Amino acid sequence: MPLTFPVSVEKNLSLQRRMEVLGITEADLKERFVKSSGKGGQNVNKVSTAVHLVHTPSGKQIKCSVYRTQGLNRYKARDLLCLELEKEMDPSKSDSDLQKLRKKKQDKYRKSLKKKLEIKKSEWNEPM
Repeated sequence: MPLTFPVSVEKNLSLQRRMEVLGITEADLKERFVKSSGKGGQNVNKVSTAVHLVHTPSGKQIKCSVYRTQGLNRYKARDLLCLELEKEMDPSKSDSDLQKLRKKKQDKYRKSLKKKLEIKKSEWNEPM
């Protein structure tokens, strides 16, 4: 019986497909629920909403307390585990993506600086 999490049907199916491709089964996972901290008020302090997930074949450990509900944290922990294993399988892909993102941010920063300088120069050259 496939697990269903409190997310859309498409997201559930997508996660199941990713887990199948990576060879992750629920039998390979050890799941513990612990109390989380941070935002969420009394609910977070009283209920064990954080998920500690261990993938026994790889030894990867994921702790997820992003959301206030246990169901969403269970989904997100599995999603993060898939992401970790995908990075491990093809590290060059994630590195090139990061480099592209850094370059994009640098270009955006340079453009904004250039624009600020042009504005200041035009203010200095205006006659008073």
